Formats: sequence, C-alpha cells, structure tokens
Amino acid sequence: MNPYIFIIAAALMLGSVFLFKAFTSWGARWGATPAECARRMTGDAYLEGGPPARVAMTRAVSITQPPQVVWPWLAQLGRGAGWYSYDLLDNGNKASARHLVSWIPEPQLGDASPIGYLRHLEPGRELVWWAGGELFLGSMARMVIDILVEPQGEGSRLVIRISGDMAGPTARLAVGVFQVIDTIMARRQLLGIKERVEKYGIRAVDPENPENGRVDQYQFYQIIYASGQTAGFPGREHASYWRQMAIEDKIVANCRERE
Repeated sequence: MNPYIFIIAAALMLGSVFLFKAFTSWGARWGATPAECARRMTGDAYLEGGPPARVAMTRAVSITQPPQVVWPWLAQLGRGAGWYSYDLLDNGNKASARHLVSWIPEPQLGDASPIGYLRHLEPGRELVWWAGGELFLGSMARMVIDILVEPQGEGSRLVIRISGDMAGPTARLAVGVFQVIDTIMARRQLLGIKERVEKYGIRAVDPENPENGRVDQYQFYQIIYASGQTAGFPGREHASYWRQMAIEDKIVANCRERE
C-alpha cells in the first residue's frame, strides 16, 4: 500500500474523530453554565444503575418573559403543537404552532408521545419525559428529557437535559449517533421556544396559520393523551408503545384505556 495513501487516510480518520468530539462536546452543553450542567435534575434518577454507555446533554437559554408566559409553550410542546425545531426533519414538514393551541389539554402524567411518556410533572415549572427501553441501532436505549423553567430576574431561564444510556453490542456507536442527531435538533428547539415566547407571548390566534379543527394540523407524529384522546396523525411513530408502557408502569390506569 502506498504510504502516502495510508498517511492521508489516517489523517482523515483522526480529523473526523476530532470534529466529532468537538461538535458533540459543544452541543452537549450549548448555552448552559457549568453549574447547570452539574446540577441534579429530577430525571437523573431514572437512569441510575444503568449500563456504562451513556450520555447527558444539558442546554439552556435565557428568555425575556417570565415563567408563566414560557410554561404554556412548554406544556404543548410535542403534545399537538409540534416540536419548534426543524419541521421538515421532525414534524413531517408541518409548521409547528406559533400560538397557544386552543384544543390541547393541560399536561397529565401518562401522556404518550414519540419521545416516551410524561413521568413527572410540576405545573408551571418542570416536565420529564421517559422512554424506558427501545431498540436503537442494535442496542436497547433508554432516554430522559427533563424540561425545567425557572425565574431569572424579570425573565426566565430554560434548561433542558436530554440523557440516555444504551446496552448492546453497538452501544457506543448508538450513543455517538444519538449525540449528533440530538445536538442538531435541540439547539434549534431551544431557539424556537425563545423566539415564540418573546415574539408572540401568550397569543391565542395565529393569523397566518389559523386553527382549522384538524388535530394533525401542527404536529405530524401522534400524541395519546392520558385521557385516551389523540392528536397528530394516527399510528405515526411510537406513541401507542409508550402508552402501553405508561399503563404497565401504573402511570395510567387500565380503566382509562380508550384506544
């Protein structure tokens, strides 16, 4: 083998590793202070005792509106209003809501979405989504999304920690892929929340995209509320799976199952 080709190939490989490390390190703490990255959050306990292949990514943003204005946007996130990120990639090219959608109910424990079910809720302050086990790139993955808003002066500080672990032969690879994908989407989501809150406040109508009565108008992937009612496009993604997990974990009672 030509030694120059070997040297070039090795340099490209090392460069790729360096870029991966730099990108994921930046993305894992985007906007967050060292104290925010180190703080204990509610969802951290859900992964205790798990496999060593794991990751925790803490991102944060300051918002000029108080928590009572921020909270309604968080409460409808992924629950019929879309994800406020790259709609082409994570919302079936449907435009995420830019107002507070009238028909979306208040969050309840056991609400099931593509990212798991709602396991912890402190209205006005914190939501924690839990995905307790799903195959991802050949390994079993668990994931927690902890969304916390607190006062910061006259405004708010929004902190979102996404953590997970993997068990299986491809665990390390799966963690790396998860880091890259999540970094791309999470930063856009935080900015999407900030933009909506600061530009629109608590408006109830979007004149450019008014409500048309369809429960999949602003979100493509299905959400199943704790009541059994649904929104989004039926059967898209894994809401029914997480609904069943919520029942098995006794978060939602069987008598409320109406699917």
